[in-house]
Amino acid sequence: MQSLTINRVDRQSSTLREALTTLSPKPLITLSELTAFYSEGPNTVRGEDKIARIKLGLTVADRETPYKVFVVGHSGSGKSTELSRLVKETENQFRYIRFDIREELDPVNFKPFDVLLLMMIKLTEQCAKPIYEGGAGTPPSDKILKAIWDWFAVRTETDTRNTGGQVTAEAGIGTPENAWWPRIVNLFASVKGEIKLSASREDKIVNYRLSRIYELIELLNALLKECNDSLENAAQRQWVFIGESFDKPGIPPAQVENLFLNYGIIFQDLEAHLIFNIPLTLAYCEQGNQLPNLTEDPISIPDTPVFNPDHSPHEKGRKAMESVLERRMSPSLFDPGQQTRLIVASSGNIRRLFSLTAAAARFAILRNASEGRIGEADVNRAIADFKWQFQGALGTDSSDEVALTYEDKAKKLVAIYNQSPQAKIRDPHLNALLRAGAVQEFNGTWWFGVHPVVVDILHEQGYIARNADGTLPGGTE
Repeated sequence: MQSLTINRVDRQSSTLREALTTLSPKPLITLSELTAFYSEGPNTVRGEDKIARIKLGLTVADRETPYKVFVVGHSGSGKSTELSRLVKETENQFRYIRFDIREELDPVNFKPFDVLLLMMIKLTEQCAKPIYEGGAGTPPSDKILKAIWDWFAVRTETDTRNTGGQVTAEAGIGTPENAWWPRIVNLFASVKGEIKLSASREDKIVNYRLSRIYELIELLNALLKECNDSLENAAQRQWVFIGESFDKPGIPPAQVENLFLNYGIIFQDLEAHLIFNIPLTLAYCEQGNQLPNLTEDPISIPDTPVFNPDHSPHEKGRKAMESVLERRMSPSLFDPGQQTRLIVASSGNIRRLFSLTAAAARFAILRNASEGRIGEADVNRAIADFKWQFQGALGTDSSDEVALTYEDKAKKLVAIYNQSPQAKIRDPHLNALLRAGAVQEFNGTWWFGVHPVVVDILHEQGYIARNADGTLPGGTE
């Protein structure tokens, strides 16, 4: 059998094999990726343009009253891609420092101070880079670098012993004439290795650093002041931190809750512009009111509706998702009606749309579809696999605020499906269903809808009936 491996393309794919690459769920980060694949379609039906709201918040803020906000949304709704649009549209006013917890920290074992250390390292290194590389052209002063060294001094030898010399100083930062700079570069190289592999860290090191976290916040604020001064003098811009992937699978909820709830003071006391995404498990839970008070309430990036509240097709939403998909692959790669079926089954979630379409494309390739298109059988198989995954998500969940049976959840789902006013009241049932993705919130009016695949499941279990004409309103058929 021919290999499915293909080269990366940055244009609309014209074959199913190319589509397996263009349908990558990776967020659009670079300018070339945005140019090739970004579609404004979803923002035309989501209600308010949330990035315009963040842009306004940043541009009216200043260093004395920095802009800080949490961004929430179902995984795959396009949060990171929208933030890339923010970066592109405001690059003449700000310099952005983005970091991904899954790539730069130990996502299972990270501690609150690891986030601060990563921010400190990235800010210091970026500030030292030349202006044309997005820096300020100069490193922080000896005074602040020595203060950073001193914060680590007591435990540096113990902290770095596990790196075993395997991590070396990064090149390309620049070699300014600065007595403390080489030491900090080497120290940061060791710390990067430690925070990436923090499971091997001893408890006494963790406890020691936690006990000094307030000193670390003060130190980072002093660094921010110097680096903002340097950047304003060099390029008339300010630094903005974007922290991402705190909502992704594989990161223990307890770790994230500890950071944003127990150590929320980090986000309140840092004197910096901050944009962090947080999981729906925090936004939709009883403890959500314990989140730190930032510039404004969390901003939600909603999915794109494919149905109206009365279960009639949301034509504009479907067209918007078509525009997203057609930036990636030619419509000629679908048999009639199959593109729409995948859009409906995704319920307006971009990552899920790409995942379902890629699965259908693989099925089409493996059955050696002579016409080279995704057919009904391929879409049926992709939706069936997705339905099986969803059934597991509807079961008992350890993150539920109270123990909920499936019968409890099913009754709530039916009430939401019927648009019962009482069903809109936030309670443990609704929170659990929102976290699982079984219920979604849409556009500026914030109405709730049941995911089409869940409608299929409820019908199969006898909770929802078909119409007299045999159709299943709000389902994938």
